[in-house]
Order: sequence, then C-alpha cells, then structure tokens
Amino acid sequence: MSLTRNAEATAARTANSKWLELLARAGFIGYGVVHLLFAWLALQIAFGKPAAGGDQSGALRTIAAQPLGKVLVVTIAVGLAAMASWQALEAAVGHRAEQGRERVWERLASLGRTLVYLYFAWTAFKVFRDASANSADQQEALTGRAMESAGGRWLVGLAGLVLAAIGVGLVIYGLVKRFEKHLRTGEMSPRTRQLTRRLGVAGYVAKGIAYGIAGLLVVVAAVNYDPEKARGLDAALRTLREQAYGQVLLTVVALGIAAFGVFCFLQSRYRKV
Repeated sequence: MSLTRNAEATAARTANSKWLELLARAGFIGYGVVHLLFAWLALQIAFGKPAAGGDQSGALRTIAAQPLGKVLVVTIAVGLAAMASWQALEAAVGHRAEQGRERVWERLASLGRTLVYLYFAWTAFKVFRDASANSADQQEALTGRAMESAGGRWLVGLAGLVLAAIGVGLVIYGLVKRFEKHLRTGEMSPRTRQLTRRLGVAGYVAKGIAYGIAGLLVVVAAVNYDPEKARGLDAALRTLREQAYGQVLLTVVALGIAAFGVFCFLQSRYRKV
C-alpha cells in the first residue's frame, strides 16, 4: 500500500508542475490551430475544391508546408505530448473532487483523451519527419489488411461501432454542456462564459457528427468488404458532401469544427489544469 501511496504522491507532484501546466495550455493553442485548418479543409471539400486530406493530419501537412511550418508542427507535437502527459496523470490519480462511479468515469475519459492527444502528437511528429502519408490512405490500407485475417472483418466492424459511439458521446457531451465543469467559469465575464458555452456546444456536436459518420463508414466497409470506405474523417466529410443539401450540411459541420478550434483557445486560458 505504501508503494501505491508513494506512486500516487509522486504523480500528484508531477501533475502540479508549473512547466507541465504551461506546456499543456500551449498545447490547447496548437490543438485549436489544427482544428481551424481542419475546418478550412472541410470547407474546401464542401465547395468542391481540391484539398489535402480532410482531417487533422491534412491540417498538419498544410502547416508544415508554410515558411517555418515545421518548427510550428514540432511545437504543436510537444504541446500535445504535454497534454497527453497531463491527462495520463489525471487518469492515474486525478479527479479527486469526484467520488465513486463519477470519478471512475472521469478517469476513463482522461484515459481516452490521453490516447487522442498521443495520436495527434505522433501524427505531428511524423509530419515533421516527412514520414506521414495521407492518413486516409493509411487507414484504408490498415483496414484492408485487417479484413484479410481471420475474424478481421468483425474486429473492423467493432472498431467502427466504437468510433460511432464516440461520435454520439461527443454530441451528448456538448449538448449537456458537460465541458463546463472542467473550466474555471468563475473567472469569466458573463459574455465570455456565454461565448465559451456556445462554442463548446457547436464544436463538440460538429466533431461528434464527423466521428459518428466515420464510424458508420467503417462498419459499412466491414460488412461489404470494401476498405475504400474506411478512410476516416476524410471519407466522412466527402460522404456528407455527397448527400442532399450536402454542401450546406458540410459547411455547418466545418463551422462547428472551427468553433471548436476557437473553444480550444479559450480552454488554454480557462481550463482547469
């Protein structure tokens, strides 16, 4: 037991590191920039213009192509890695204000955020190293290989259901404004709080829709043995564009993703870290 308490105490001291807090807050800024560019790519798809991959990796490649872009990309990678470290510590010893089942759920949510931030940090690092092919192509190839193995189609289908469930969860998370409990709303003016609430709702709902469609496409790919449909967010956005009123719908989703980008900037200032 003493070893466990010592480990928790060490993790808690690390979690209270000022440097970790500053890097995590900087990471929110980088995360916001990535989502703003992601929204721009989605708008390009909405209006039928050629675009890089319509996902976060496409946004990172867009940044890297600019003057000093690779410096910015590696800075974003460091910030996202710090965010992952912070959430990993939260998953391990955090959320002490919660009790019982509520604390368990919050720690599981932090574990999920850890994986998300690690994935994007790794993607940014690969872009910096010029080692990142189009992530949609990578996902299609990975899905194709998985479906060749015994039970692979079932695993791919399950992964699609999980992704769709995450999308639904994000929509609900935004609509019930659960994100507000993680913000220092007492430090906000009434106008800032209202703006933050609206941006958070729009952002989480838009991301949830995109992830939900991406998950359903993965399920369809598994059922029909068609890896081309399993191309992640890029395929989800292009599929949305092909529907009736698709241009309008995709434009609304893109604006929602942009709202999430601005919401990240506000989180950099007001998030409880």
